[in-house]
Amino acid sequence: MYVEDTIAAISTPVGEGGVGIIRVSGPDSSAIARRIVRRSTDGDFESHRFYYGSVVDPATGLDIDEAMAVLMKAPRSYTREDVLEIQCHGGYLVTRRVLDAVLRCGARLAEPGEFTRRAFLNGRIDLVQAEAIIDVIRSKTDAALSLAQHQREGRLSGRIGAIQGDLRHALALVEAYIDFPEDEVDRASFAEIDSRSRGAFAAIEELLAGFDEGRVLREGVSVVIAGKPNVGKSSLLNTLLQEKRAIVTSVPGTTRDIIEEVVNVRGLPLRILDTAGVRDSEDLVEREGVRLTLERIPQADLVLVVLDGSRPLDADDRTIFEAVAGRRSIVVVNKSDLPRAFDRFPQALERAAVEISAATGAGIPELRELIFDTFIHGRAIDSREYVALSQARHRDALAAARERIAAFLANLSRGENLEILAVDLKDALHAVGEVTGETTPDDILDLIFQRFCVGK
Repeated sequence: MYVEDTIAAISTPVGEGGVGIIRVSGPDSSAIARRIVRRSTDGDFESHRFYYGSVVDPATGLDIDEAMAVLMKAPRSYTREDVLEIQCHGGYLVTRRVLDAVLRCGARLAEPGEFTRRAFLNGRIDLVQAEAIIDVIRSKTDAALSLAQHQREGRLSGRIGAIQGDLRHALALVEAYIDFPEDEVDRASFAEIDSRSRGAFAAIEELLAGFDEGRVLREGVSVVIAGKPNVGKSSLLNTLLQEKRAIVTSVPGTTRDIIEEVVNVRGLPLRILDTAGVRDSEDLVEREGVRLTLERIPQADLVLVVLDGSRPLDADDRTIFEAVAGRRSIVVVNKSDLPRAFDRFPQALERAAVEISAATGAGIPELRELIFDTFIHGRAIDSREYVALSQARHRDALAAARERIAAFLANLSRGENLEILAVDLKDALHAVGEVTGETTPDDILDLIFQRFCVGK
């Protein structure tokens, strides 16, 4: 429930920094500014103007720190409420003391995400844009940031709004005939209802088709490097990272634990796991490493099966082939700078294969492209027009809406009762509304905003 009180929090990260920001939002923001910010000028704070002065303790009148303060009066603020921001020196103790001074003036400590939740409840942003804000903060690559910024700017919301517009138009026509049962649905109105609902269905289908791409840009993908010992798995990891992260020796079984690193491939975040070499071993530690490797393969979004092109295939290679059967994988034939010792590997794996030399770097650009194309299917993700779903919550809501529209179209073609048709459209609209927050239950809103930090 939204309570119109005044909240406050430190909005900058904990620790030392050049500037610390304390944010205040609510009806008492202006009064708090007048009480604790000492300036050289008297009178009210002008909106959106910075003032230099000192923050003082309201109990003692002593200076806490010099600061800049700005009051942003409603509705031209982040929350559409009166917002005060105080910028002081960045340090744990000084920002804490400024916040304490604000709280002693009647504000309460904000809950996680409460500033953004107020922006949503006050109609400044919808729920898609609110969720995009935290994705902007947590983005690991330029492509993930671009996708989040497009959603924050309202581009996905615009697509959703167009779908809602078509459904509402179709529903209005259906309900008009319910209100006037003596009128039969004429051919033009029937065609309009059919066209609008099919347009909404097609738009939802297009958004759902792009979900996998949006998800991997937002969340990244898990990539396991697997192979028998001494085929160059750790060398491949180091080459992709462009730094020496894993120990590389000529001794088989050097890597026994799983090493995880993040690599950016054209904006696609890869969580790469270098695993122990797979082979029969009497060494208990090495056997545990092999077990972990085989356990991680089914959990991965992609497996890079590394082969030593200078050595014939053997039973250990075939163990890996069996482990990745039916899974998304790329065969990486390493040591292309040496004579090739085999010509073929299982036909099921030949569709995605590349030859490289981790020692010279040959084939690495082609491997990067193949990894990228495995998840991003030729779409210009850096385009300003690129819009995609990236949240499972959005996908599930739109999938439910698609199901109800499909039911509506089937009932429409059979000439079902108009009241049944209206229920189908209302259900579809309710499902779509869950994406933008119009019909999202409070418990889901709580979960979404709890993901934010306290000062956001």
